[in-house]
Amino acid sequence: MLCVSIGRTRHKMMIAEIQEAARRGAEFIELRLDFLSKAPDFQRLLGYKPCPFVATVRRQDDGGRWSRSEQERQTLLRLCIASGHFEWVDLETDIADKIPRFGKVKRIVSYHNARQCPNNEELQTILQKMLQQDADVLKIAVRAEHPADNIRVLSLIPKSPKPLVALCMGDLGIPSRILCGRFGAPFSYCAFNKERGIAPGILSMEEMQKVYAYDRIGKTTRVFAVVGDPIEHSLSPLVHNAAFQGLGLDCVYVPMRVPKGELASTLRAFDEVPISGYSVTLPHKETAAQLAKEKDELTRLAGSTNTLVRLTEGGFRAVNTDAPAALEALQEKLASLPGRPKLQNLHVLVLGAGGVGRAIVFALVKTGASVVVANRTLERAEKLAQDSGCRFVDWNGRYQTRFDVLINCTSVGMFPNVDETPMHHSALQPGQIVFDTVYNPETTLLIREARERGCQVITGVEMFVRQAALQFRLFTGKEPPLDLMRKTVRRALSPVHLREEEDLPE
Repeated sequence: MLCVSIGRTRHKMMIAEIQEAARRGAEFIELRLDFLSKAPDFQRLLGYKPCPFVATVRRQDDGGRWSRSEQERQTLLRLCIASGHFEWVDLETDIADKIPRFGKVKRIVSYHNARQCPNNEELQTILQKMLQQDADVLKIAVRAEHPADNIRVLSLIPKSPKPLVALCMGDLGIPSRILCGRFGAPFSYCAFNKERGIAPGILSMEEMQKVYAYDRIGKTTRVFAVVGDPIEHSLSPLVHNAAFQGLGLDCVYVPMRVPKGELASTLRAFDEVPISGYSVTLPHKETAAQLAKEKDELTRLAGSTNTLVRLTEGGFRAVNTDAPAALEALQEKLASLPGRPKLQNLHVLVLGAGGVGRAIVFALVKTGASVVVANRTLERAEKLAQDSGCRFVDWNGRYQTRFDVLINCTSVGMFPNVDETPMHHSALQPGQIVFDTVYNPETTLLIREARERGCQVITGVEMFVRQAALQFRLFTGKEPPLDLMRKTVRRALSPVHLREEEDLPE
């Protein structure tokens, strides 16, 4: 079950969001009364009650917006309990003993730490204290400082004799919000409108319902994830979850922001779930290859991978699906052109020598294509050329290099830096093929200018969908619903896509 948090400064807008949340199927609503700019009018606010309500008045020290005195706050909580309008009340652990149970109102006794994640011993002490209090449900919400904190906090849930919602705040804590039900939590929290700053890292009702299908996640649900930093704009969760749901598979795919240097510790911590497979993006592709127990040929050659698949005996097998997807898209484009040119007869300029660039260069060299790599850091381009047997030039040298195919494997032009391009339009000539591996936005400045110059183009969406489809096959052993995956990406990237969740104005 999901508890939908609603917080607005005006009664009118809070009422509107209650009504809309109910229309979208909300079964449990938390009213964040600390958001209201005026004293709550219960008769007006709660004239329409589609489901049980929780009254919450959160202090600023706990991540809320209450600006008046603590005495006034506790008085309001008592009024909420006595009013008969609320089925539940949220009481922080330090005041729960001061406010006795009254009538049929159930009690969530909560602990919040918006600054840090206590160590294991401290978490146990906090939980043991809360277990002694008069509560129907316990809640522990702390700020994740490392990805592994998700597991430390989630592992409290099955150990608690009372129902416990335990989760991490902040973008590092998003996995705990999606997976807490799998560990046995009675519900998780989501925001009707996460832009209102209900809590750091909280997901929207729409995301939890439609992207992650939270209510379908159970103890046997297989879990997959994408690891990277940054990760917030990744479309991988959208695509993989749409594919899982489209085929009716009991699987979920979660985003995990993992800072550089923390991949190994994160993989170890999440073995407790366990995660059945990972998609790997920047900056972890080379580290993931090093950590893998088994590697496919391309991973061994390129020294980077974008996919980790859990082995039955433990550890992971690394498979690179970036390069096969890129070659597949390129070969399909060549087959559509007059004369059906062959790669081995073409000159290819690759921009970028990171994980994607390395994999694509090795795959291209294997086809017999004449490959030149340019990179902003010359040493990386030189190393890739030595390893793969291609040629290299410095970054400025890309303008003196003849090419039939240009492949951008840098992040230049990626959202939000959409006004940047890795190649000035004057270098683009009619008949050339321009392939941008950046998929957000699909029409990057490089792609737009290439079209204007009469070039053939391949967008990053085509490669992204194909590599995700290859991962899906590795993860599940089933044929991926390619059309559904492609439609999901394009719908998410479309500038005219109308979100169902409207931003109600103040």
